[in-house]
Amino acid sequence: MQQSSTESQLSDYIENGGEGHSAEAEFIGAVIKEIVASGKHVTNKAVILKLIEKLETTTDAVTQDIYRDALELVVGRTPDDPEF
Repeated sequence: MQQSSTESQLSDYIENGGEGHSAEAEFIGAVIKEIVASGKHVTNKAVILKLIEKLETTTDAVTQDIYRDALELVVGRTPDDPEF
């Protein structure tokens, strides 16, 4: 249930962001597919961690910029933890 909700929320947020985020939306979609393929639940935390992993292992500057922007979109959309 959480997985579908998180996927839907991220998809809606990116799609409503307009054409300016099409590359980021594509990268986030690919990350979500990787998470699903690995058998894990799609959560904001899982997406953030996977984007950080991609950012750290990518050497192409343009690709790094897209991952960085995608990460900013997801982090900006993620609610703060209530215990903090």
